[in-house]
Amino acid sequence: MVEPRNPAEKSGDGRFKPGNPGKPKGARSRVTLAIEALLEGQHESLTKAAINKALEGDTVALRLCLDRLAPTRRDAPVSIELPPVRSAADAVAASAAVLAAISAGDITPDEAGRIMAVLTAHKAIVETGDLEARIAALEEKN
Repeated sequence: MVEPRNPAEKSGDGRFKPGNPGKPKGARSRVTLAIEALLEGQHESLTKAAINKALEGDTVALRLCLDRLAPTRRDAPVSIELPPVRSAADAVAASAAVLAAISAGDITPDEAGRIMAVLTAHKAIVETGDLEARIAALEEKN
C-alpha cells in the first residue's frame, strides 16, 4: 500500500510540491519479494539441479548454464587500420578508411557508425586543442 504524502510537503498555496517521490531507491515489487521468499535457502540445490540437467543433455538447462558462464557480448571489438588522427584532415582520411572497410565487407555499417561517432568526438577534441594552441600563440604575441 502506498503511503499518503506528508502534508508538510505542501507549498504555501496548499498544493503539493512538484515531483513524484515514487518508490524509494532499491525497493522491490511484491512479486520479487514473494519469489525470493519461496527460493530462500534453495539457491544451491537449484543450481546443482540445473547443472545436472545440463550434463544429462537438457538443452534448456545447458543454455541457462552457458548463458551464466559466458554471456553473449553486447559489443565485439572491431579491427581496422586507421591513420593517426592529429588534425581535421587526418579525420577525413580515417573516415575514408572506415568507408573502405564497409565496402570491403570488413565491418558492418552499424560498426562503422560507432567508429565514426568516436572519430567525430576525437576530431572535436583535436580541433579544440588546435584552437587553444592558436589562441595561446596569439596571446604571446600581444
